[in-house]
Amino acid sequence: MKFPLLGTTLAGSLPKPSWLAEPEKLWSPWKLEGAALDEGKRDAVRLAVAMEEKAGIDILSEGEQTRRHFVNGYMEKLEGIDFKNLKTVRIRNRYDANVPRVVGPVSRPKPVHSEDARFFRSLSTKALKFTLPGPMTMVDTLYDEYYGSREKLEILNQEALELCAAGIDVIQFDEPAFNVYFDEVREWGVAALERARRGVTCKTAVHICYGYGIEANNAWKKTLGEEWRQYEQTFPLLAKSSIDQVSLECANSHVPIELIGLLQGKDVLVGCIDVASLKVETPEDVARTIRAALKYVPQERLFPCTNCGMVPLPRDVAAGKLAALGAGAALVRKELVQSPVAG
Repeated sequence: MKFPLLGTTLAGSLPKPSWLAEPEKLWSPWKLEGAALDEGKRDAVRLAVAMEEKAGIDILSEGEQTRRHFVNGYMEKLEGIDFKNLKTVRIRNRYDANVPRVVGPVSRPKPVHSEDARFFRSLSTKALKFTLPGPMTMVDTLYDEYYGSREKLEILNQEALELCAAGIDVIQFDEPAFNVYFDEVREWGVAALERARRGVTCKTAVHICYGYGIEANNAWKKTLGEEWRQYEQTFPLLAKSSIDQVSLECANSHVPIELIGLLQGKDVLVGCIDVASLKVETPEDVARTIRAALKYVPQERLFPCTNCGMVPLPRDVAAGKLAALGAGAALVRKELVQSPVAG
């Protein structure tokens, strides 16, 4: 599928309706059960798609409405992982969390998200994105009592192949861990990402950010100094990889914008929406970020995006931010059409 100029998209999650799960909370339990839960998830996906289409978003996400969490939503369907007897560990080197334990060989007895992807595909003729946890972030959200080596747990490739076959246009691997474990990214992280996307014929993306807008992540950001140069470690590696797109945090951050120039040859999903603030951006705020990014990325490779997922935000705030993203991109798109040399 050909994407429009400055095609807008979001990093992944959207807030869930209050009747489905407690709002503004990560890992929130479902409020429904059985067939009612299945129906509720589908209705929530419909609402997410409607919200995005109203905002003028070009590459849609299902908002991760069918999953409690962007990592566990996949892992809870696997065998060899104990979700009942959790272990408290420090994840992303930022905060403690109760995580499931790897107690035996991990296997995927059946497809996890294919049915959800096919339903999502039935709702729109627009380009669709579906997210999966990246290999490194997945193992960083587990306590391993079996493998003894983080890089040995690989169980994403077949799922990615099936999502592509279900009609998904972009499969995005979420790798916030890439902003933390730089030695491991070089030693095995990028290679694991390559194996996860092996044979996938639709577009593949990797999302690397500074985390959801939760207190623990916001506190960590305050320790990073005046310039956040973590991307300098990973972008050159990803530029040499077979991944098509890189999604990054930019808006209201201390990331030097020129670092995106390290992604030459890749589509760049520039975060134009701050997910750590309740303030709704104006279209001009978004346009300003896009214009700055266009100094380093060709216009045909630039995709305005959100910094990260928005599940912890109030739904009205998320809707307002999406509307600003769509309107801001439209402003710059009009400028480019009127003055093509600007890109």
